[in-house]
Amino acid sequence: MSTGDALVDIAAQIESPDRQIAQSAADRWDSLTKPQGALGRLEALGTWWASVSGQCPPAPPARPTLVIIAGDHGVARTARTSAYPPEVTAQMVRTFLSERAAANALARSVGARVRVVDLGVDADPAYADDLAPDVTRYRVRRASGSIDREDAMTGAEAQQAFDAGVAIADDEIDAGADLIIIGDMGIGNTTSASAIVGLLGPADAIAVVGRGTGIDDETWMRKCAAVRDAMRRGKELKASPLELLATIGGPDIAAMVGMLLRCAQRRTPVILDGTVSTAAALIAHRAAYRARDWWQAGHRSTEPAHTTALGRLDLTPLLELDMRLGEGTGALLAIPLIAASAAALGEMLTFEEAGVATSGDQIADNAT
Repeated sequence: MSTGDALVDIAAQIESPDRQIAQSAADRWDSLTKPQGALGRLEALGTWWASVSGQCPPAPPARPTLVIIAGDHGVARTARTSAYPPEVTAQMVRTFLSERAAANALARSVGARVRVVDLGVDADPAYADDLAPDVTRYRVRRASGSIDREDAMTGAEAQQAFDAGVAIADDEIDAGADLIIIGDMGIGNTTSASAIVGLLGPADAIAVVGRGTGIDDETWMRKCAAVRDAMRRGKELKASPLELLATIGGPDIAAMVGMLLRCAQRRTPVILDGTVSTAAALIAHRAAYRARDWWQAGHRSTEPAHTTALGRLDLTPLLELDMRLGEGTGALLAIPLIAASAAALGEMLTFEEAGVATSGDQIADNAT
């Protein structure tokens, strides 16, 4: 079976979360010792968590897992769209593995496991000779092509990357992950992500290009031009997910699409992080509209493409902290909110259990 067939097959098997459990959760919220709706969006979050967990009341996440997908994009080197050189990515892979990056610190604080996978780091594979084989097991190529003038990868490489994402999702779900976060690390990845968002948003290049890692005005203008040219190259491929990924995506983003669809197929919820994972979600959503029901937006990045993508997906971020680091850092901070919603839904007493009156008439009846 080709990956194109596999994508269609996986998408066709995606079902919505359990609506009956969602209704049970909503009814339970209304029976708890508080005014209806008094916990605001925490109630909606708890209802979602119950539906994707398949139980009401739900348990909190037991094994949240962050998977950082690393991959560089050739457009950063040729069009000079980033403030940092590609060499940084290999260095950051080692930093993640030493457990001293921001993602590691935040993951520890919320009880999440971290895994790092190289799909296309712009470094000779020998850089990982002393690292665990699992890091580069799914590596597709050394960086992607410069999408403003050439394809990001071949069709066969897009297939390989998508398959890798499916396999990575299987790895983690089979190991017990009950909540997955997809993080990103790669120089130039927001350029490719912005081009995808611009096409599927839709929006003009100038409306989706932000400052990324802190680029100056000249670099921002080069980035706008690169995104514009990439969008022109991909405009006829919006209905063909793998062709679009091969043309203006990259192995990292293709793997994220595979992960998102496989997680939804296997009824495993995902917290989206920033621009890159949400751009992948746009493509996955076009392939299977029910997949979105298995996702939450952890936060809103300061990148304008992220807001455009969230709007297209009709997802409201749980947090707004002006973050733009990537790595899954914003999404990690949403885990305590999910745990809190589960705790409130499961541990609060109902009015009946607490013997608390729910109306003035009931108070009068009790008095007599």
